[in-house]
Amino acid sequence: MSDGINLYGGRYPGTESVPSMIEHFEEGRKVCAAGRLMARRIMGKSTFCDLKDESGRIQIYGKSDALGEDQYNLFKDLHIGDIIGVEGSLFLSKTGEKTVRLDKFTLLSRIVRTLPEKWHGLKDVETRYRHRYIDLIVNDEVRKTFKTRSSVIRRIRAFLDDKNFMEVETPMMQPIPGGARAKPFVTHHNTLHTNLYLRVAPELYLKRLLVGGFERVYEINRNFRNEGISVRHNPEFTMLELYQAYADYHDMMDLTEELVSGLVREIHGTDEIPYGDKTLNFTRPWKRISFYDSLKEKTGIDFKTADLKDSARKLGIKIDFTDADVTDADILNEIFGRYVEEDLWDPTFVIDYPTMMTPLAKAKEDDPSVVYRFELFAAKMELANAFSELNDPAVQRERLTSQKEIIGEAKVIDEDFLLALEYGMPPAGGLGIGIDRLVMLLTNHHSIREVILFPQLRPEKQEPLEEAP
Repeated sequence: MSDGINLYGGRYPGTESVPSMIEHFEEGRKVCAAGRLMARRIMGKSTFCDLKDESGRIQIYGKSDALGEDQYNLFKDLHIGDIIGVEGSLFLSKTGEKTVRLDKFTLLSRIVRTLPEKWHGLKDVETRYRHRYIDLIVNDEVRKTFKTRSSVIRRIRAFLDDKNFMEVETPMMQPIPGGARAKPFVTHHNTLHTNLYLRVAPELYLKRLLVGGFERVYEINRNFRNEGISVRHNPEFTMLELYQAYADYHDMMDLTEELVSGLVREIHGTDEIPYGDKTLNFTRPWKRISFYDSLKEKTGIDFKTADLKDSARKLGIKIDFTDADVTDADILNEIFGRYVEEDLWDPTFVIDYPTMMTPLAKAKEDDPSVVYRFELFAAKMELANAFSELNDPAVQRERLTSQKEIIGEAKVIDEDFLLALEYGMPPAGGLGIGIDRLVMLLTNHHSIREVILFPQLRPEKQEPLEEAP
């Protein structure tokens, strides 16, 4: 309380959204709304303000003879950023703006800090990420981005549910960090007296469900990789991962095209979308290129037969070849990123990857040196990864034994996963799509931190924010 006024009110029922008031505008219609005070124009015995809720803003008008002298003085002394509830009637101002004429107002939450002026124009973008709540208050475009993100995830679920996929949940803490080559985060379970790992991928658990008889499963999951931070990488990120029995990577290409091109049209109303100074065309069918053929076209080197380290040196690829953790797969991946990936703007499927890079995918019958795998690229970013899944337990054991690094730093083979395969896993196609990067593409953002509400940042001493007067 302050001077007998409750600065932090309670429940405020019966509110109507700003878009609803504007869409269903009728002169004199009684309305009740709540939101944040964002602007004020005092004109003697009357005051105009902007009231902003989650979906929009509307002008409100308070007048001394309607509110009473005492209430009017309180109204015009409200802080910018205060959260208030209002009751009144709709009318058109002299300038033709839809406005709420106040009969009464209620202070619901007093702001005790000052909102930064022109917050969205700050050069230090990390400040926006550290104080995302302020960023969301004052920057409508930021809120729009996260509304789009929510819409994307909702539409993905609807798309897969319509195709009879079942959404499932698999463990986020795992005894063995399997399913991808990545350094895991380690934690300890006191009761079990054992270390556990935040999952780097849900793949091996989802495949167990195929063994168990579920034929179409998906998970929109959080993965954790204890690796670098960049404009395209966050240690905690969101993936869509799905598996379809009796399918292969061709089916996954068709599914990916249908899903992503549909999202593009639903959000933008066209197959062409802006990304920076480029225009990307998602009209189907998308281009498909071979991993080895595209490398040979760009470098003149046939990497199927070439000495990889010698070729990398000739191409000026900077890799520490003395590092025991650097594999041939790492070298190929680096060369591909330098010479092919940089030109992949419109959506492109890169197909038929080297077997050495993909131990969990099925090898091609006519050429065992490559596997049935694709990665989808657009705007020079990898967006999706898919296989015709390897379901031969003997070959899978051989692959994991010779390439143990694929399951992380612990370098332990998941024996239970191999046991599951021995009970028979149907042939299947598997697909993973990076939700964060997909949202980057759909909202024309070039940093992953712009599409994650609370991205990981380096610790920093916090300067106190300015207090409100």
